[in-house]
Amino acid sequence: QGQFSFFFFCPQILYIRVSWPNSMVPLPPQPRPTCKSSGSLPKELSDLTHLLHWPPTPGDAGDLLASTSPQTSTYHLRDRSQASYTLGGSLEAILVTRDHQGRPKTCGGDLFRAQLLGPHLKAGVPGDIQDLENGTYLLSFPLLWAGQAQVRVQLIHSSEAVRVLRGIWRDQWATVDFMGYFRGPTGYEEIVTCNVNPLLTGEEESTCHYKDEDSGELWFCARPPTLPCNSLVGHSSGHYWNVTTPHEEALLAWNVTDKVLPQGISPIWVAKESNKSLVLSPRQPCHPGIPGPKPSGFYHQDVWHSLSCSGRSFSTVDSILGCLAGHVVHMMGDSTLRQWWEYLRDTVPSLKPMDLHTTYQTGPLMAVETARGIVLHWRAHSWPLRSLHTPVASLHSVVRELGGLAGGPHTVVVLGLGAHFTTFPPSVFVQRLAGIRAAVAALLTREPRTLVVIKLANTGYKSVYGSDWFTLQVNRLLRAAFADLRVAFVDAWEMTSSLALPDRIHPGRLIVRNQVNFLLSFIFPST
Repeated sequence: QGQFSFFFFCPQILYIRVSWPNSMVPLPPQPRPTCKSSGSLPKELSDLTHLLHWPPTPGDAGDLLASTSPQTSTYHLRDRSQASYTLGGSLEAILVTRDHQGRPKTCGGDLFRAQLLGPHLKAGVPGDIQDLENGTYLLSFPLLWAGQAQVRVQLIHSSEAVRVLRGIWRDQWATVDFMGYFRGPTGYEEIVTCNVNPLLTGEEESTCHYKDEDSGELWFCARPPTLPCNSLVGHSSGHYWNVTTPHEEALLAWNVTDKVLPQGISPIWVAKESNKSLVLSPRQPCHPGIPGPKPSGFYHQDVWHSLSCSGRSFSTVDSILGCLAGHVVHMMGDSTLRQWWEYLRDTVPSLKPMDLHTTYQTGPLMAVETARGIVLHWRAHSWPLRSLHTPVASLHSVVRELGGLAGGPHTVVVLGLGAHFTTFPPSVFVQRLAGIRAAVAALLTREPRTLVVIKLANTGYKSVYGSDWFTLQVNRLLRAAFADLRVAFVDAWEMTSSLALPDRIHPGRLIVRNQVNFLLSFIFPST
């Protein structure tokens, strides 16, 4: 396992060092938040070894046939004699992994997804998976609706594939690069490579350094042939690097990735309890600071039912307008959060988008409803950002935006981070979280009535550039970074992994509608 060390040289500046055994690769320079946004990370985040623990895979993993197979691995009821199931109870199963030759595995570390589904009821809930680290896994499912329920298990990545991903995350400073566009006074342009540290620009000895004065975030570009560093005007995605061997690519290939295991348990029937057909959400209204249960909720009739608070369904335009009336909503993050802005824009006809003459993919975007006093903003977080060619001046750090908000009971801040950080080691994301967490803490200190909502990253990618395994680690860091602040969480991870729907980095309207409804439940909670 990797060892993570944190050092605090002064109350205002956070230095992070990440070291791994058997790795002689020097670390890139670490951005340091300035005093304006500085602050120490919570204790929960100071031990990344614990947070990012994953069972190791022994051996050299050189034999593809010895890797976990979705065809030969099986699961069965833990108690085969159980004949009846009652609402509010649970179902447990044992998953036994085998390789492609049918031989039992003796180690853990596979990434599985387990679900309990009610296809006729449009119901679903994620199961809990306990890795016993001996080739078997304990699956546990809460019984939250009456009627038929069916277990479904998928192998997302074998433990051998996870080992490949871990190695890339540990040893690669990055798996992508970016383009910087420099422009001279006559309109002449020069394009160079940019990245999160100077050693990745291809010009170690001659680089341009950029520092966000609000957040302390650093960015580096190769020095253009003739133009000065201060002529950087544009940014875009660059190249995806080839970081895998043919053997590693085979372990991550489509035919062994995200595959449903053969059915191992017949459908069960869950009986009603006291004439109830559904486990009801808690009576308490949704408010920041509520502890997150596991699972965080479930679907029934395509509606997400929170298990932490009494979420509401805003099924009419008038109900959405009534909730948002008088509010200014600031959304900052990636394109999965932009989907929330788009959903509200498309659902509420009187919410009119304003043409700010910006690059749509990165924003900023704004929509207004003047009769109810509603303003809805979205903008992408700053680099690293995989995007189309966009003006550098439009790439504001989240810390900069948060620092410019007075806050108050009519201010809503929604942050959605994660998808663009899976192509870098965890230290890069932790550094970003350090500054953002400090800025959120400062905002809540100066105006505690501000609502801050954290959208966790959702499922979607299955590659070395954005695997669900990376996203799982990112979400652990997100939860830990904001655990001791009075913020609300929307568990997009579970909301995108509870139904038998194809994984998409940009979920469909059903999922987005439920995510936005849960957000609105914090803005206008039930009483």
